[in-house]
Amino acid sequence: MENIDWGLVDWSRAQFALTAMYHWIFVPLTLGLSFIIAMMETIYVKTGNLEWKKVTKFWMTIFGINFAIGVATGIILEFEFGTNWSNYSWFVGDIFGAPLAIEGIMAFFMESTFIAIMFFGWNKVSKNIHLLSTWLVAIGSNLSALWILVANGWMQNPSGMTFNPETVRNEMNNFWDVLFNPAAINKFIHTISSAYVLASIFVIGVSAWYILKNRELFLAKRSIILASVFGFFAIIFTIGTGDGSAKVIARYQPMKLAAMEGLYEGQTNAPLVAFGFFGSKDENQPNMEKFAFSVKIPSALSFLAFFNSDAFVPGIKDLVHGNKEQNILSYEERIEKGKIAIDALLAYKNAKKTNEIELAESSLKLFNDNFEHFGYGYYFGKDPHLLVPNVKISFYSFHIMVILGVFFLLLFILTFYFGFKNKLENKKWLLWLSLWTIPLAYIASEAGWVVAEVGRQPWVIQDLMPNIAAVSQLDQSSVQITFFLFLAIFTALLIAEIKILLTQIRKGSHNEEIVESINEGGNK
Repeated sequence: MENIDWGLVDWSRAQFALTAMYHWIFVPLTLGLSFIIAMMETIYVKTGNLEWKKVTKFWMTIFGINFAIGVATGIILEFEFGTNWSNYSWFVGDIFGAPLAIEGIMAFFMESTFIAIMFFGWNKVSKNIHLLSTWLVAIGSNLSALWILVANGWMQNPSGMTFNPETVRNEMNNFWDVLFNPAAINKFIHTISSAYVLASIFVIGVSAWYILKNRELFLAKRSIILASVFGFFAIIFTIGTGDGSAKVIARYQPMKLAAMEGLYEGQTNAPLVAFGFFGSKDENQPNMEKFAFSVKIPSALSFLAFFNSDAFVPGIKDLVHGNKEQNILSYEERIEKGKIAIDALLAYKNAKKTNEIELAESSLKLFNDNFEHFGYGYYFGKDPHLLVPNVKISFYSFHIMVILGVFFLLLFILTFYFGFKNKLENKKWLLWLSLWTIPLAYIASEAGWVVAEVGRQPWVIQDLMPNIAAVSQLDQSSVQITFFLFLAIFTALLIAEIKILLTQIRKGSHNEEIVESINEGGNK
């Protein structure tokens, strides 16, 4: 890894980030709206109120538009593992491929089977069968997210595997350790609950627009009440699992936590930065950013991370330069041990070829003793500060997400209260606020992924494989060309989706077509 094409690494990262962020524009609305639709149809089946059927079919149309485009971007995302990150796919394909295969076989199969009944079976199957299909689509959509997030959680905290020195690959030895990895569990619950929050805000915002226009009042008022209740419980789960995720990060990814909080100097009774702005760099320490302004809560970070206000939280300097009092190895020490592991693996392979049994055994032992530092060895001879993620991006993304989360909680409380009291029509300020909160929900959702992925850079697999080792050896220009091609295609898809959604929303529940379908099959 002496001659690293940093341009290739950066462009490959940019292309994957572009695809992932565009894909995530479509996914959360699909995950959350599927359950909202299922609840709406349940009310229709239980009450027999045909107005609820109109409501269900309207939001089902919105779901269908979003679902179709989300699938297109998701397929491209999975292909990029093999094209741009082939070394990664080789190194952990036996593990990473398992949850993705299950996602394809089980979850996607469930979605594709029952989504046809959900959309086209209104007059062809009984109410209960149709309702069951709608719930199974919702469950299938969220199972897709489960397996993908299990794979991502494993990358954040690799477990349930052994390294095979013969094939130079990691192999799964305990499926349940992979599935119930604490990073994966927290990531799944936090991610899908945040998706439910976004979908709830979308439903509330669109419904608020209808009330402002004095249209579709039954649809709008009932949708707001249901979505505000669903969103309230979702945001509570999001906040709770966010706290759990922070504790997992503190244990397995301390550098990410330090970047999220802009913590350079480790300390006991570490404060939580509630709000802050970076100023200039420290002249004496060019790798360190200084806060121009910040509001801190004393000891809160120590307590939130370790349930102990006196706990020591390592800062960026502690992790880079080490802290003997806290038994923290410096990155230079870990790089040395990683280099030993890499050299020992090479010596083992050569000894096996020449049938030097004793040398092979000693080399393998040396490799195993230093394997936990393996990935650091790729940075031998390089500045250890390259292992520090972008602090500003991590910090601002995290705090934007948290601040908006608190705002969403207040919004759900207000919309439910005034909706339940039937006073929304008199609260135009709240209706406009709800409408303009839709883009804020997407910003918060994307910010969460920025924290998760930028905060762990440069690691593709935490401590085992950095991006410089995972990237495919491609011509940089080919990655650049496909980056701009994808940018154009994804932007066109996004514009098309927005245009179709706006057209459908303006059309409303298209009463004449709905009434006709109700008359034909409402009693089935």
